[in-house]
Amino acid sequence: MASICARGSVSSWSRCATRVLGRRGVAVGELADTIAGFALFADLTTPQRENVVDVFTEQWFADEEKVLRQGFSGSGLYIVIDGAAAIRIDGVDRATLRAGDYFGEISCLLGEAPTADIVAIGALRCLVLPSTQVESFLKASPNIMFRLLQGEARKVRTTTKWLS
Repeated sequence: MASICARGSVSSWSRCATRVLGRRGVAVGELADTIAGFALFADLTTPQRENVVDVFTEQWFADEEKVLRQGFSGSGLYIVIDGAAAIRIDGVDRATLRAGDYFGEISCLLGEAPTADIVAIGALRCLVLPSTQVESFLKASPNIMFRLLQGEARKVRTTTKWLS
């Protein structure tokens, strides 16, 4: 049994913890069960969900920590597992993301900097896929790609109604 004591920023420790500790066995099964309830993964079998968990990295963020920064590169596809995050544009909170929601996909698909800050509201736990891996992941996962496209269509519809 090993003990780990964080010195310095908890967020820095949590980012490297998954690299040091890995995620095998119970943790993979637990996360696969958790994402089974998310619309993005609703069509997947248990082995397919376990593969998703294995491909993504788990990251934790502290209260008020910026996950993505408006106008800066370095994005990925993020899926909220636990907690909440604010979508903040030019310092104004526009919406709240909760478990099952995802963000960063537009930036990844277009190869552009994020158009909003994503800021943790309390402790936030996410699965993250680096932007360099998003295209190949979606091409290999047509069910997820279709669900992502449906989600984008809902966002456009909601925005259109809001602007009308």
